[in-house]
Amino acid sequence: MGDPATNTISNDFHKDKRKENIRAIWHNEHHNDYGLEKIFRLFLAASQFVFPSSYIKHYLERYGTHFKDLAVDLIVISKLAFPIFLLYFQLQHNHWLLALQIWLTAETLLHAPTLIFASDTLSKPKSYQRSMLLVFLNYLEILFAFAVIYGSGDYLNHPLVHWYDAIYFSFTTGSSMGFGDFVPTTFIGKLLVSIQAIIFFCLW
Repeated sequence: MGDPATNTISNDFHKDKRKENIRAIWHNEHHNDYGLEKIFRLFLAASQFVFPSSYIKHYLERYGTHFKDLAVDLIVISKLAFPIFLLYFQLQHNHWLLALQIWLTAETLLHAPTLIFASDTLSKPKSYQRSMLLVFLNYLEILFAFAVIYGSGDYLNHPLVHWYDAIYFSFTTGSSMGFGDFVPTTFIGKLLVSIQAIIFFCLW
C-alpha cells in the first residue's frame, strides 16, 4: 500500500502545476477572459516550459517547499552573478554566452507578468518581504544583463573601456537619469535604450 505521505508527495510531483495552470486559464476556472487577454495569459503560462528554472523548481517540489524555495534563491543569485562574471572577465563578446544571457534575462522579464496575469494555480508567495527581496534582486539582474548587451557592441558615442562602464550606463539608463557622458549613437543602441526604458517603466 505504501506510506500515505509518500504517495501524496508522489501525486503532487506528477501533477505538473504548469500544465494545470494552462488548463485553468483555458477553461476560465478562476478568471473569465477571452480574446487578447486570454492569449496573453496562455502565452505567459506556456513560457515557463521554455526556461530551465521552472523544471528545477518542478523537480524539487517532490522533496518539499523548503527545497524549492532554496532552489529559487540559488537561481536568483546565480542569474544575478552571471552577467557580472561576463563583464568582469570581458566575456560579453562571446556569442554563445551572450545568447545565454539574453535567454536568462527573458525568463526573468516574463516571470513578473506571469505572477500577475497568469498565476491561476501557481503557488502563492511565502511572504511579502521575501517577494520584495527577490524582486529587488531581479531588478539588479536586469540592469547587469543590459550592461552585458551594451558591452557586447559599439552602440555608444564612447567605447566602454572598463568593465564597469557598461554597468554605469545601464544603471543611469534604468534610473532615467541619463547623465549624457555616454549616449547611444547607432540604431541598435537607441533601440536597446528604448527597450530598457519601457521595461523598467512597465515592470518597476
